[in-house]
Amino acid sequence: MSKRTAVVTGAASGIGLAVSRTLAGAGYQVVMADLNAAAGQAEADKIGARFVAVDLTRREDCKRLIDQAVERCGGVDILVNNAGVQHVSPIDEFPEERWDFIIALMLTAPFLLTKYAWPHLKAQGWGRIVNINSVHGLRASEFKAAYISAKHGLTGLTKTAALEGGPFGITVNSICPAYVRTPLVDNQINAQAQTHGISREQVIGEIMLKKAAVKRMIEPDEIGQAVLYLCSDAAACMTGSALTIDCGWTAA
Repeated sequence: MSKRTAVVTGAASGIGLAVSRTLAGAGYQVVMADLNAAAGQAEADKIGARFVAVDLTRREDCKRLIDQAVERCGGVDILVNNAGVQHVSPIDEFPEERWDFIIALMLTAPFLLTKYAWPHLKAQGWGRIVNINSVHGLRASEFKAAYISAKHGLTGLTKTAALEGGPFGITVNSICPAYVRTPLVDNQINAQAQTHGISREQVIGEIMLKKAAVKRMIEPDEIGQAVLYLCSDAAACMTGSALTIDCGWTAA
């Protein structure tokens, strides 16, 4: 395989880090992007990746990330939109500025990064965009208005970009996992425990895993392997899809 370049956002920890490790291990040049410069650079050094510190809520940083990937690696072939945050709160108490931040990071940034990478992918007649979505891009839960709105929007962006990208050899898919064992989910456990007035163990068993047929958390490396598949030639005809890795949550 030629050295294709993959840009991964939210890459300093959790799913983004697992994806970066998996792609680097498979021979891809990886450009890791994150707001946490210290952790991101340290993790990039471990796997021989490049790191770019960015604030993806800033349009100019989104453009700078793609420009630097092209400048440093000679192009961009794969974009993995992963960066995300969470806020758990009833709608009437939801901070408006937090809504703005989440939508900017989790919906506007994937659009902008797709837009800025698009001309490069079109020109070479090949590209892979993988949006790390969520089961909450297909189903709703209470107290997560901004997160769920952003993820539902990401589902629509994925489908639209897939239709536009097909004639140019660009596939666009999303991965919709249930709860993955990451720092983000660990913070959600604490927030849910506080919101519902229950213990962490009750949150995991009674809320997070309640709808799952397979009663366990998903490991980040499992998502990394799914991304690797979507970037492979074996998935060349897979586009516009929402690949569910949800332990059976949406089966019912």
